[in-house]
Amino acid sequence: MILAQFQSPGPILVELGPISIRWYGLLIATAVIIGVFLSQYLAQRRQVNPELIADLSIWLVLAAIPGARLYYVAFQWENYAQRPQEIIAIWQGGIAIHGAIIGGAIATLIFSKLNKVSFWQLADIVSPALILGQAIGRWGNFFNSEAFGRPTDLPWRLYIPPANRPPEYANESFFHPTFLYESIWNVGVFLVLIYLFFWGLRHPRRYQIGTLACVYLVAYSSGRIWIEGLRTDSLMLGSIEVAQLISVLGIIFGIAGLVWLYGFRRNLPDVVSEKVNNN
Repeated sequence: MILAQFQSPGPILVELGPISIRWYGLLIATAVIIGVFLSQYLAQRRQVNPELIADLSIWLVLAAIPGARLYYVAFQWENYAQRPQEIIAIWQGGIAIHGAIIGGAIATLIFSKLNKVSFWQLADIVSPALILGQAIGRWGNFFNSEAFGRPTDLPWRLYIPPANRPPEYANESFFHPTFLYESIWNVGVFLVLIYLFFWGLRHPRRYQIGTLACVYLVAYSSGRIWIEGLRTDSLMLGSIEVAQLISVLGIIFGIAGLVWLYGFRRNLPDVVSEKVNNN
């Protein structure tokens, strides 16, 4: 019995003469817009100037999207060495969220330093929007028929066109819809972060700044490890799946941060002093 069978209608939403509007780009733009509005709302609840988030969002876009692309290209260089003009073709897919996170974290760190605001305060405010954006963005993989899992005969499955199948699975038609697994997982992480955010508002003496960022690292990375194990197109470093390696590091850093905050009851290292941090 088939419970759900997914098949992409194609990567292009509409064509207007020489202009093509792709699902991937539309989803990224939608995720950014929703993320900005959500982060501004959360900032207001934390008594942080929402305009500061609007300014930060520009930094994040300028850093995260190129970071995601360059990270992907770096681990797929053999595919781009002879076609360097395709490095900027982000609309065709091929970005890595870990590159976006790294680029965004660096941008936020610099932004925090320049504006004398807590990095961890901003990270807490942005984390729910980030994971929600990831949930939305994963559907871009669906429309591009990419980032899917191994072949499966489960009642839920994803049809992949022959042109998009790995050579070793050329005779297979249905694969694990890993885009869906991760999207659902990310929505669950989003709900956890939102709950913790408002719990922190109700219990300000018990909540430590940086909690949401640390929980994000642990929760997202935990899901990414097992989902990545199903995929057929993982970025590799030798025989190691890069996403799993980064996810393990994310879990370690996230747990260490939570132990530091609630075990030792100390603030995380920040770009501003504790006095400024509490304002």
